[in-house]
Amino acid sequence: MVVKTIEDLSELLCKMEIAQKEFATFSQEKVDKIFAAAAIAANAQRVPLAMDAVKETRLGIVEDKAIKNSFASEYVLNYYRHTKTCGVISEDPANGTITIAEPLGIIAGILPTTNPTSTCIFKSLLSIKTRNAIIFSPHPRAKECSIKAAKIVLEAAVAAGAPDHIIGWIDVPSVPLCQELMKHDKISTILATGGKAMVVSAYSSGRPAIGVGPGCTPAVVDETANVKQAVASILMSKAFDNGVVCASEQVALVHEDVFDMFVTEAQKLGGYVLDDEQREKVEQLMFPPHRETGKRGALNVGIVGQRAMEIAKMAGIEDKALNKATKALIGIVGQDVEKEWFCHEKLSPTLGLVKVSSYEEGRDLAARIIEAGGLGHTATFFTSPIQKDRMIDYGKTIKVGRILINCPASQGAIGDLWCRLAPSLTLPTGSWGGSSLTANLSVNHLINTKIVAQKVENPLWFRNPPKIFFKRGCTMLAAEEVRNCKRAFIVTDTMLVKLGMVEKLRSYFHKYGIATHVYSDVKPDPKLFEIMNGVKAMREFGPDLVIGFGGGSPMDAAKIMRLLYEHPDADFRAMAITFLDIRKRSYRFPSLLEDTKTKLMCVSTTSGTGSEVTPFAVVTDEKTGIKYPLADYELTPQIAVVDADFVMDMPRGLTAATGMDVLTHAIESYVSVIATEFTQPYSLQAIKLIFDYLPSSYEHGAKDPIAREKVHNAAAIAGMAFASGFLGICHSLAHKLGQQYHIPHGLANALLLVPVIRFQCTENPTKQGIFPQYLYPQAVQRYAEIAKHIGCTGKDEMELVDGLCKKIVELNSKVGIPEYISQLRTHPSREEYFSTIEALAVDAFDDQCTGASPTYPLIEELYEIYKNLYEPLE
Repeated sequence: MVVKTIEDLSELLCKMEIAQKEFATFSQEKVDKIFAAAAIAANAQRVPLAMDAVKETRLGIVEDKAIKNSFASEYVLNYYRHTKTCGVISEDPANGTITIAEPLGIIAGILPTTNPTSTCIFKSLLSIKTRNAIIFSPHPRAKECSIKAAKIVLEAAVAAGAPDHIIGWIDVPSVPLCQELMKHDKISTILATGGKAMVVSAYSSGRPAIGVGPGCTPAVVDETANVKQAVASILMSKAFDNGVVCASEQVALVHEDVFDMFVTEAQKLGGYVLDDEQREKVEQLMFPPHRETGKRGALNVGIVGQRAMEIAKMAGIEDKALNKATKALIGIVGQDVEKEWFCHEKLSPTLGLVKVSSYEEGRDLAARIIEAGGLGHTATFFTSPIQKDRMIDYGKTIKVGRILINCPASQGAIGDLWCRLAPSLTLPTGSWGGSSLTANLSVNHLINTKIVAQKVENPLWFRNPPKIFFKRGCTMLAAEEVRNCKRAFIVTDTMLVKLGMVEKLRSYFHKYGIATHVYSDVKPDPKLFEIMNGVKAMREFGPDLVIGFGGGSPMDAAKIMRLLYEHPDADFRAMAITFLDIRKRSYRFPSLLEDTKTKLMCVSTTSGTGSEVTPFAVVTDEKTGIKYPLADYELTPQIAVVDADFVMDMPRGLTAATGMDVLTHAIESYVSVIATEFTQPYSLQAIKLIFDYLPSSYEHGAKDPIAREKVHNAAAIAGMAFASGFLGICHSLAHKLGQQYHIPHGLANALLLVPVIRFQCTENPTKQGIFPQYLYPQAVQRYAEIAKHIGCTGKDEMELVDGLCKKIVELNSKVGIPEYISQLRTHPSREEYFSTIEALAVDAFDDQCTGASPTYPLIEELYEIYKNLYEPLE
């Protein structure tokens, strides 16, 4: 049918819609057969189509247009011959994704007068390869040759099995009809190649569009370039199809050291260098004054695509040296490039030439030229292959999508000929030039992709110190392990110094000639200023071994001091940012496990925190009172020492609090959403050891050394479990409660443990933990497994959980720990407590431990736990 009116257009689009829907069902094999047949047919007519284009438009050169037609068919076929564009185009079994390609629908192709047949062939073939239909709006001055090219492709495609009407066109193109096409509701996207007004209209149509922009390609030639190659490339590019390729060079910026050589070579190879008078004549011709305003601005379309000798003749220049072998008219101009007309886009074999004193000056002028009229398009740079730094610098500076090194721009920008860009006759300009793409248009841009994403369990981890020493007296073996060290910096507290335990520790290392320095200013909940003072002392001493000796506070302090000693520029507050997955955290810790100045050894003197084996540390900013929990496997000690000799004389209150801290570590790491088969056995072993031995360790102390050692071992075993399995909301709540009311951490955990278990034991929590390994609510099941492990019985899981809770309450009672806040020896008043717990609930929700909880809590639910913890309900 012939399309002349809006009604004709709508009728054709209805037919094309039916054809495209049928085409969308074709297999890759069938599409590839059609694609190949269409490309071969177009390539067979490359010369006749080129002749038709030149005859109709009076632009360009037949022989060059034949090359473009061949490129648009032969190169595109070769490049995409094996590319998948139908159905499943890729699979990633490791990540569980399948990518499925679907066509866009009907594409509107806007064709230019400069490349009317090659652009038509190119867009037609890409549409066929992607199972789209395409309808063309040819340029009125190139409609016959464009439609002929479209017919050749369509007839070959239909003969190979494509549906009728898979390619269409407007027979009598006009601006109103083109605009109606671009905004038609059956159009899926627009491929706009043409003048700036046309591209703007496409983007304003309300339909998705991919457009191109004007080119004003600068070519920088530095002092290290192969000048002969540079001249040959630039002139070949400028003369190609009489300069109508939008990527062709508009101005060469040549270093003064090679400028004269450049001019000489240009004259040898067909470049005609204009004198000042001739240049002014050509400028007047290219950009004539407006008849009314007298101002220059618009390009004279009469010179577009004409031979250099013809343009010279139009300008009134007569010279026997001007002939058909003249490749370009060259105008030498100054560095005020925005005002020099030879530095503008000219779409003709005319070239500006500027002398520059350095590469940097050339680069900066090139950037100004692009800013003035070629944003996003193309730039070239001729230099020595060894000038990689300059290539990168040029690429960073110039705002274009294609930066070509030692390539002719016309031939290089279209790809797959001089360089490995995708072959394309549509060169978008990115956001700089008002386009939605920067890359050369390819089949990837003409398909919708659907991702089928299966549930994938992330690879997990199990991380512990490389070496762990345990059993009484094992510190001696640990000292022997580091006997090659020279200077040991011991981080501890004053109490351990007074008790003589630090001196005992030092004796092990002095035996091997290791000098020691003791920093004992660490208080409970170490403060930032204590850390920084320790780092200063560490720098003065210059250790190759750092030893954290004590409870959680000295060991945490040692970890952080060593971190800041090794990496003084580390961003401390960024390291404290919470995360969902420790492997994907936003801030990467500096390396502390390999290639370090120091080794880290942690020796525990309390049976609770497990810090000697974990990657965790906490420090408090004394100015704000904010606790900064640091967590990263880089903080893991290289050597952990679990020597029960150091805990034999622990006070009963500390034994109770730290022991219940161990139990909480073990239980929470077992039910955590990140718990695995590798961590859970450690959790269960620690739980059993606490239930079996904590009462006697608390009651008899050093009189039952076996119980003391078992509880001490349990602390490290639980630490290994939660180092990789993490904790939960009992710790989140305990952190904030202890911080607010100075309740020892283990004691706060003991108070909260049963209420948290009761809260989490539901088959239908408000929210479930979101780690992908945690398939469905399993808290009840896991708590029941713990109960069985310690000998509880029951007819169902909830009865087992009740038994577990009763055993925890009994254990608390045995070690002197009450059930409620109000029963503590010193406790906040009811009014004070209830005035703070709303804010504490918010802070607890934001705690690092919350994310691993099997029941992901609402803030109001955390508030309820706090509320019910104060005193027994009446």
